[in-house]
Amino acid sequence: MVKSRREFLTHGSLGLVGTVVGASEVLADAQPSAQEPNPGAPPAFGTGPAVGPEVTPTIFAEAEKLVQVQLSGAERAVAAASWRVNLASVYERRIGPRKVTLDATVAPWSRYNSVLPGQQAGPQHDQFLRSQTDAGAVPSDDADIAYAPVTQLSRWIEQRKLSSERLTEIYLRRLERFDPKLRCVITLTREHALEQARNADREIAAGKYRGPLHGIPWGGKDLLDTAGIPTTYGAEFYRDRIPKEDATVVKRLNEACAVLVAKLSLGALALNDIWFGGQTMNPWLLEEGASGSSAGPGAATAAGLVGFAIGSETGGSIVSPSMRCGVCGLRPTFGRVPRSGAMTLCWSLDKLGAMTRGVEDSLLVLHAISGADVGDISSVSSHLAFNANATVKGLRIGYFPRWMKESPATDVDRAALALLPKLGMVPVEVTLPDWPYQSLNLILFAEGSAAFEELTLNHSLDQLKVQTPDAWPNLFRQARFLSAVDFVQADRFRRKVAEEMARIFSEVDVLLVPSLRDEMLTISNHTGHPSITVRAGFVEVSEARSDWAPDPQHPLPKFSPPRRVPHGVTLLGRLFEEGTLGQVGIALERAFHVANERPPSF
Repeated sequence: MVKSRREFLTHGSLGLVGTVVGASEVLADAQPSAQEPNPGAPPAFGTGPAVGPEVTPTIFAEAEKLVQVQLSGAERAVAAASWRVNLASVYERRIGPRKVTLDATVAPWSRYNSVLPGQQAGPQHDQFLRSQTDAGAVPSDDADIAYAPVTQLSRWIEQRKLSSERLTEIYLRRLERFDPKLRCVITLTREHALEQARNADREIAAGKYRGPLHGIPWGGKDLLDTAGIPTTYGAEFYRDRIPKEDATVVKRLNEACAVLVAKLSLGALALNDIWFGGQTMNPWLLEEGASGSSAGPGAATAAGLVGFAIGSETGGSIVSPSMRCGVCGLRPTFGRVPRSGAMTLCWSLDKLGAMTRGVEDSLLVLHAISGADVGDISSVSSHLAFNANATVKGLRIGYFPRWMKESPATDVDRAALALLPKLGMVPVEVTLPDWPYQSLNLILFAEGSAAFEELTLNHSLDQLKVQTPDAWPNLFRQARFLSAVDFVQADRFRRKVAEEMARIFSEVDVLLVPSLRDEMLTISNHTGHPSITVRAGFVEVSEARSDWAPDPQHPLPKFSPPRRVPHGVTLLGRLFEEGTLGQVGIALERAFHVANERPPSF
């Protein structure tokens, strides 16, 4: 018989008091009556049946250590005594008896909007003016063709100096030749690619030129669904997964007549650079990983194995491999590029972006893949204003003075800052409050754990190659014990941080930051601001670098003399102002004079 609200408050609450104070006479008097519920009485918490395992005050005392709160002995006793009727039932969706399966395509009802209320972000009209430089003659050396930027490749194809089929064959041969060193390819799409390339050539011959990506071979991070072609997420248990439909970004690149030559590696389930085929290596330093999780796109682009690649970022997965492998990585504003048909790690953080060998190339790709899609509720319509020939004089470039003086900043970062006035830009000192920005990562861990809940609960994660404390299997299990209250508070803190970023961008046009500065990687990914990482010079390293926590049992290789590797700086822009980022990036790229140097062994 269901208790009325009045009966519950009278008997249930006093019964709980009795467990605390030992008032046995109260418990004796607090037996439910046999009368029917009063008509119209509202329901009350704690009136349902007790479910789940017995919970004791000792269990609560131990759990308090995980969420770092402290109850008194009396509070703990009340909580334990009422847990099974108050809160245990909220887990029915997962533990039954009325279980509900949540398909991977179901996004949370609440969604993150990068644009704060009352603000208008980005340009109000489209403008896209690419450079008009003469592409010149097609080189006789296939390697010189392979390393050419998309801006040049596209002109050769448009002018019929180079066929898509020949270019595709060049990249396919290089993929087959160099992948054993890099382990960057999960699936080579040879027949599919040649069919697309021949079709691209036929269309051009018929006078139907679709734009700068027409006939350009590309590689996709293997979390983008491709119809009839395996999409594995880099994880053992998805090795045989074959989607029936293309991801929206793949569809848009197909519409642009780009040619898919390979599905490229990612760290399993988008973490770091180890997948079921091994570790993807850095073409500039084969003793270290390419960094992740867009490891394959970074390595393949740097080694001239694709014309461009599509990567993804949740917390640094475009920025980090772009910096280490010496390529240009454009992480777009959250919401500009739809993720429909891409693996979900975090609904409010995931972003898809281009990884290229030149800044302008990244804007050409962004132009093709932008725009809202019904399959991604966070995607929005937006405008892109880009002029490759625009002046950067007078633009205000913000920087954090302290960050430029300490690690991870290098002499390359400081040289980039010193270069700004010479190019007519104005350096401006900016500041951020000294807040615990890493608290935002509670959102990442909670959303990631939710996205892969079934794999955690059924222990499929045990199949992953990496089982270290800093890998997903352990992190997803730990995330089950994060506080829901703290998740909401982190979400509120996220808005507060977004307001600070809005304040900074009211003072400057662009930010220049050390690429791997942890605070800004965390902040900008959570606020949705776009970034572009540009090769700015070279540094020397005496030890291989890793995304993974140090393991004394497996020390990283050391080098004497030190090895020379590329180093990139990162620019952050206002929301939906990737065009301005591109203009500043092009100016710096031309001034640095280092973008054309190639990894020696490739």
